[in-house]
Amino acid sequence: MEWTGARYADAPEVVVDTWIAAPPERVWPLVSDLERMPARSRELESLSWLSPDRTVGARFVGHNAHPSLGSWSVEGTVVECDAPDRFAWEMDGSDATDAPSARWTFTLVPDDGGTRLTQRARMGPGRSGLSRAIDAMPDKEQKIVFVRLREFESAMTRTLEAVRAEAEASG
Repeated sequence: MEWTGARYADAPEVVVDTWIAAPPERVWPLVSDLERMPARSRELESLSWLSPDRTVGARFVGHNAHPSLGSWSVEGTVVECDAPDRFAWEMDGSDATDAPSARWTFTLVPDDGGTRLTQRARMGPGRSGLSRAIDAMPDKEQKIVFVRLREFESAMTRTLEAVRAEAEASG
């Protein structure tokens, strides 16, 4: 992937995928249950639902920690829930624009007797904690964005590996 020169305002994305030896119906609950995500993450420490349902419009809060960015909590909203094909959520921005600070998407496609699982993360366009780092060092914006995208890619790869292992073990 090429991110050199990416700026936060460009809403840069990271995409990773894997093939899983399990049908989408077995993979779906592993990606659509956000409460499972902290166990797969080095950054997301816990997640609590604010809404009783888990459909489009459901709200939750994630509690995060990062060695360089500190600790923070942010609310999010499920924006797509099309079982067993697509699940997505957006995190609230930290400004008054109502624009999300990030969008995370899982896409599940039947593929050769299993599932092609793709995870996509998009930064912005709303402000996030990363925006504060960019504000403090605007001349380093491209490097800040590049490093954060690499962290996303690494974390997403670990997540997909964990989902694959769980789905294949439950078969």
